[in-house]
Amino acid sequence: MADLSAFPIATRWPAKHPDQIQLYSFPTPNGVKVSIALEEIGLPYEPHAVNIGKDESWTPEFLSLNPNGKIPAIIDPNGPDGKPIGLFESGAILLYLAEKTGLLLPADAARRYETIQWVFFQMASVGPMFGQLGFFHKFAGREIADKRPLERYRDESRRLLGVLDGRLKGRKWIMGNDYTIADISLLGWVRNLIGFYEARDLVGFDDFANVAAWLERGLARPAVQKGLTIPARG
Repeated sequence: MADLSAFPIATRWPAKHPDQIQLYSFPTPNGVKVSIALEEIGLPYEPHAVNIGKDESWTPEFLSLNPNGKIPAIIDPNGPDGKPIGLFESGAILLYLAEKTGLLLPADAARRYETIQWVFFQMASVGPMFGQLGFFHKFAGREIADKRPLERYRDESRRLLGVLDGRLKGRKWIMGNDYTIADISLLGWVRNLIGFYEARDLVGFDDFANVAAWLERGLARPAVQKGLTIPARG
């Protein structure tokens, strides 16, 4: 049986199955990426709900694994060379899981790097921009009288949707016929933009037919449907 005693996070969220991947997350666009990937790959894992509404990601135990204080994070008891490894940042975790299993990432080197660039596109652009748009459109930022920040993030979100729409023209998935970690990294954010953030009309989402069709295909995948609700909010 794996020994996770070196990880303080395991004292606050004890493992019932320490030989499985331990997932510390919450069902947000960043959180569900890893749940979806694990469901797609089929690796056994144990999810632990880190309730960001209760600031649990800022507890010392969580910060000991992810000093950035954001979900998700994982411990793989069977990491490189058979040793446990803890990881944070969803893009890095997606890449790790793909390389660990040889799934969701093309074997061809050029296509592999092309896939990774679209994961970075989500991490550096889509996630931050859509998140800020949500703040100014749905959350506390909507009370700000000056609407220039909202307009800035609306316009940038539309630009990013246009980039994604252009990429998906004539393609089933980001990498053509291959469903990859690039799709997983983006699906939750686009879903949130038009659903939870209620910004469909604001960004003119229906102008981006390729994105809409891709989102529908992605959400129809059983692993995506299951992963979107893991860990349970309780």
